[in-house]
Amino acid sequence: MSEKPDVDYQAVTARQQAVWATGDFHEIARQNVVMAEALCAAVDPHGGERVLDIACGSGTAALVAARRYCEMTGIDYVPALIERARQRAAAEGFDVDFRVADAQALPFPDASFDAVLSVYGVQFAPDQARAAEEMLRVCRPGGRIGLATPIPKGWSGDFFATHARYMPPVSGLQPPLRWGTEAGLIELLGTGTSAIHSEERTALQYYQSIDHAVEVFLNYFGPVIRAFDAAGDESREGYRSDLEAVFRRYNRATDGTAVIENRYLLTVATRA
Repeated sequence: MSEKPDVDYQAVTARQQAVWATGDFHEIARQNVVMAEALCAAVDPHGGERVLDIACGSGTAALVAARRYCEMTGIDYVPALIERARQRAAAEGFDVDFRVADAQALPFPDASFDAVLSVYGVQFAPDQARAAEEMLRVCRPGGRIGLATPIPKGWSGDFFATHARYMPPVSGLQPPLRWGTEAGLIELLGTGTSAIHSEERTALQYYQSIDHAVEVFLNYFGPVIRAFDAAGDESREGYRSDLEAVFRRYNRATDGTAVIENRYLLTVATRA
């Protein structure tokens, strides 16, 4: 059941799809490889298991699991990212079923998968309750659901809080960072799981400099591009400066480059 019947989730989803299709998220997802590898290690899918990567982007987590000879499927609602994922799979010789689809309406029968994964993906679905229900529905009893999720503190928390000042979220929507809290996970997945185990992990993001990090997001990350384009000149400079401050705050490099420390929540839940 949707969480806010008065929210037009279909319209919000269409707007979000257009936002995420802006730029090229593949350039951002390069920094997610370490999270995808950690998530697959925790979920531990074995060869031949059926695995679904929800909001797969250009296929980062799906390809990590495919290297274990899993029977892989990946969905995303941005066609260009699905095409990139297919190209990457073909380059590695993998037969992965990548298709355009919505996390809130998965085109699969009940209990289709042994494991379901999502790295900074399903958490951004506007109807969180529906997305959680769909994830639980397609995972078989005893199967595993693995999530790598931004949390309200650290780089992710500061980054999304900064972005929200320039592009406020839709009224009535739960924040994506809800998935990065124990209470949120229980609300979303608790009734459909027999166990939920989470721990904070660190993922380091590497850039040539702080300026380079900011430029990567201004050029390739759809939400930032849209917010920057919508702002006036004065606001644009403020936005750029605020983004720079966030990256600088979490930079662990001392040689002029940028190594950004990002804390995230790694969750493995067992389907009841």
